[in-house]
Amino acid sequence: MNILHEDNHIIIINKRAGEIVQGDKTGDASLCDTLKQYLKEKYNKPGNVFVGLPHRLDRPVSGIVIFAKTSKALERLNEMFREGRVDKRYWAITRELPEEPEKELTHWIVRNEKMNKSFAYPKEVKNSKKATLRYKVKASSRTYNLIEVELLTGRHHQIRCQLSAIGCPIKGDLKYGAKRSNPDGSISLHARSVEFIHPVSKENIKITAPVPQDTLWQSFEE
Repeated sequence: MNILHEDNHIIIINKRAGEIVQGDKTGDASLCDTLKQYLKEKYNKPGNVFVGLPHRLDRPVSGIVIFAKTSKALERLNEMFREGRVDKRYWAITRELPEEPEKELTHWIVRNEKMNKSFAYPKEVKNSKKATLRYKVKASSRTYNLIEVELLTGRHHQIRCQLSAIGCPIKGDLKYGAKRSNPDGSISLHARSVEFIHPVSKENIKITAPVPQDTLWQSFEE
């Protein structure tokens, strides 16, 4: 478990692709479980340990996940995420280059729970939610492009769905149109950085998560 920041109220982890944040029907060990065990052992806590989760990160995605260690922090973080007071930046690797080097994208997204997939529409449709992000092409190699995404709303599979909608599916993301999978089952999307005012101490927190140990990722980080 790669801890990027820890204080009395919050703990920030650099999640590996493939790890699940919360327990699901697979029954695989989750980051929440690992974290509870870590806190129990580190602080000699008897009984149940509190770990709150104000946001999610898809299983095949790597990068920053914020956890709350107290109910006060969780309540305030939930409100901050709801109100868009957490600045989140993601890095995505795509084979296709967007038509414009930077742009704000707005779609209306419909989530299909059975398929565990979201669909983007250019106009509002039944059961849709407005989804907005800003992207910027940061670097390009002969084959791939590195795109930085600032998430302005938090919808299901939003970055994956919106980039796919402009013809730029994320590398390895078969569900959203990539031609082939990544060998480790990941998709090339990384929650790169986060900045916010600490929910309790009110200090400014700015964290950057190193990219996965992968040659392509490393070449873009340099």
